Amino acid sequence: MRWTVPPHSWDHDAAGSSRAAARIWEPPHVPPLRLRDIWHGDNDAGCAVEGAEEGDEEDEEGDEDGDRDLQSKRPKVRGFGEESPQHSGVNASFFGLESTHFPASDEHGHFKLSHCPENELDFGLSLFPNDGVNENPGDANVGDVEISGGENSEDVEIRMDLSDDLLHLIFSFLGQRDLCKAGASCKQWRSASMHEDFWKCLKFENTRISLQNFVDICHRYQNVTYLNLSGVPHAELLVMEAITCLRHLKTLKMGKGQLGEAFFQLLSECPLLATLTVSDASLGSGIQEVTVNHDGLRELQILKCRALRISVRCSQLQILSLRRTGMAHVSLNCPQLVELDFQSCHKLSDNAIRQAATACPLLASLDMSSCSCVTDETLREIANSCPNLSVLDASNCPNISFESVRLPMLVDLRLLSCEGITSASMAAIAYSRLLEALQLDNCSLLTSVSLDLPHLKNISLVHLRKFAELTLRSPVLSYIKVSRCSVLHRVSITSNALQKLVLQKQESLSSLSLLCNNLIDVDLSDCESLTNAVCEVFSDGGGCPLLRSLILDNCESLSTVELNSSSMINLSLAGCRSMTLLKLSCPNLQNVNLDGCDHLERASFCPASINCPHLTSLDASFCRQLMDDSLSQTAEACPLIENLILSSCLSIDLNGLSSLHCLHKLTLLDLSYTFLINLKPVFDSCPQLKILKLSACKYLSDSSLDALYREGALPMLVELDLSYSSIGQTAIEELLSCCTNLVNVNLNGCTNLHQLVCGSDDCSSGDMPVDVCPPDSAPLRSEDISERSDRLLEVLNCTGCPNIKKVIIPSMTTYLRLSKINLNLSTNLKEVDLTCSNLYTLNLSNCSSLEVLKLDCPRLTNLQLLACTMLQDEELESAISHCSALEILNVHSCPKINVLDFSRLRVVCPSLKRIQSSLIA
Repeated sequence: MRWTVPPHSWDHDAAGSSRAAARIWEPPHVPPLRLRDIWHGDNDAGCAVEGAEEGDEEDEEGDEDGDRDLQSKRPKVRGFGEESPQHSGVNASFFGLESTHFPASDEHGHFKLSHCPENELDFGLSLFPNDGVNENPGDANVGDVEISGGENSEDVEIRMDLSDDLLHLIFSFLGQRDLCKAGASCKQWRSASMHEDFWKCLKFENTRISLQNFVDICHRYQNVTYLNLSGVPHAELLVMEAITCLRHLKTLKMGKGQLGEAFFQLLSECPLLATLTVSDASLGSGIQEVTVNHDGLRELQILKCRALRISVRCSQLQILSLRRTGMAHVSLNCPQLVELDFQSCHKLSDNAIRQAATACPLLASLDMSSCSCVTDETLREIANSCPNLSVLDASNCPNISFESVRLPMLVDLRLLSCEGITSASMAAIAYSRLLEALQLDNCSLLTSVSLDLPHLKNISLVHLRKFAELTLRSPVLSYIKVSRCSVLHRVSITSNALQKLVLQKQESLSSLSLLCNNLIDVDLSDCESLTNAVCEVFSDGGGCPLLRSLILDNCESLSTVELNSSSMINLSLAGCRSMTLLKLSCPNLQNVNLDGCDHLERASFCPASINCPHLTSLDASFCRQLMDDSLSQTAEACPLIENLILSSCLSIDLNGLSSLHCLHKLTLLDLSYTFLINLKPVFDSCPQLKILKLSACKYLSDSSLDALYREGALPMLVELDLSYSSIGQTAIEELLSCCTNLVNVNLNGCTNLHQLVCGSDDCSSGDMPVDVCPPDSAPLRSEDISERSDRLLEVLNCTGCPNIKKVIIPSMTTYLRLSKINLNLSTNLKEVDLTCSNLYTLNLSNCSSLEVLKLDCPRLTNLQLLACTMLQDEELESAISHCSALEILNVHSCPKINVLDFSRLRVVCPSLKRIQSSLIA
């Protein structure tokens, strides 16, 4: 279909339509609201309804022709296209409009539904109009409509051609509320939204709905299978009035109200009812017993309800949950019941639970957790009466010890926080040979667990204060959780299915025995009592032939680590401060972490003791006793190393660095916090190096880096970290000028950096000012600059440089890729003059001496000036006037930046979106 609508009609006031939607249908003594009436605006109201009374016959005739035309084009889906006589009597109020024939006035020129909060929405559904008169079938014509606006209005064209099968698909994703709103649009949508496929599941939770409306819906749609009235006022009355129309109902949910005995008696009128859920409700009168008697019911859930006595007599019931329901007595006559839930039924006595459970001979699952009165006697009676019981949850039952209970069919057992469970209980648990899952968390008296169960897959042992020994044998054991067992000192595990073992922070663990043929990952971090003997467990022949990853971080009792594993790939010994000797023979080892091994004196990296040809990453940070010969042997035995971290390895000297020529794939070298003076071995041995970190190398001089900017050493270097080093002003300028491949340079805390003036395009310093061209030379054209823009620098970090006073990057420089500059905490910085076409972020926070700020950065989006106490507002205004993309400006704690000038800042820089200031309330 094609509609042409003046654009201003979309913005018309909807107050009138909201009031109209709140009224009830009246006899049709005024012309009905047509589609054209819904869409017209203020200026064309008269045109849209002109001659409404005189032209009724013509409209009807035209509408009928349009309908016939449209029906011939649309594929039909279950009779959507034409209405039966029964359908023709349904008016728009059925779809959430409390219907009325709107007069053709400006008040109703634009149609809009009012929205209410969910718990206050009145679901105003009415099936038939009060007068019983059928709606004119031509009222909602969906043929081609063209509405012309005023003389000066611009037409907006709307195309809509939705077939009924497409509407059916779209509407299948809508709930009842949205269906009602959609159905008020036109005849086609109304007919599509009324299809019974969308009204088999009625979800009215937390919604007000009148008795008559609900009855009308149930009379019309008698094939309803699902009904949710949770939180609906007077839900009991609604169901009782419409019960005769709910004979196909299969699922019913009620809640938050009062349900008397009469309600449960009437449920027999729904023979197909299979699931009933009642939550947070008061049952019965408080004195008499509430009886649920239904021959077809399969699942009954009475959750968090209040009742004195409950009797359930359902011959086909299979699942019953009375979780958190406060009743003192329960009577069950459910011979087919297989699942019973009494969780947190605190008022039920031990005898009441026993009688209820033993009355269900087919019971397979029982949850009586947090029923504090349950005893071992009840468990024994249940075991005798329910031979098929396979799932039992008796958590938080302090009076059970499980010592004399025999449950041979048990598969899942949960005994969390049971104070009576001790090591003697394990014999009874071991009797359950089919057990697959066991939870014993917070059993405070449990001292040891020794189980040999052929089907055990999962076990959880958390927060066992007296737990000292664990012995498990199961070929299918795949998951073990052991945590917060502070006195556990011995663990023995035999399994063919276990792939990952985590025993972190077991401070007392000293003995470990594993026979796990498929174990891949082991994490024993912070097991402070582990001895050197643990290495035998993880070496070839020790019971873990497929081990790939071993973490022994902070195992401070390890002094000598000798591993011989053909499968190991990752090894972490970080924080093993007592380790003095490391011997490895792991041909597939790729990553080793020795961070914090302060006393490591020798790591014999020779084929006889260590053979790790596939090692790609080695972190030996803080291995201060690591010598040159050990590093040389490592380089020879592990030629594939790519990342080598030797931070704080104070014993490494020239001989050790010279051996790096064996590492042909080395790309990252970290020599931070070392006493190195000469870097020539690095320049000669590592031409492929990409990242070099020399942070806090206090003994480096300017000449130490001569090879970088004078001889072209390390041509592939992209990141250089000289933070907190003693490198001087000249060397830094030469590096930035000549090392054109550098992408990231860190100069944080460099005390010898006094100014940063980037103005030379060659590698020699000159006396010519950086912003002045020779008098006999022509001005540089943009094409010339582009040809010479070979510098790749993107990030420059100069945080905390205490002596830097000036930073100047003029337009003639070729730092065209520079996108981030950080000068934070440079307290003596006074002048910043930047012309950077690609700069995005500039951080000048805490530059308390900054007075001169000149910026020509058209792409700058983030400018941080926190605590720039000397910066004047005039200087700031001038600086940002050339930053046309600036969005974020931080002038917090800048006392000379006046809050009254912020409007001027936005005038100067219209792109500003956020200004951060302590002066803004």
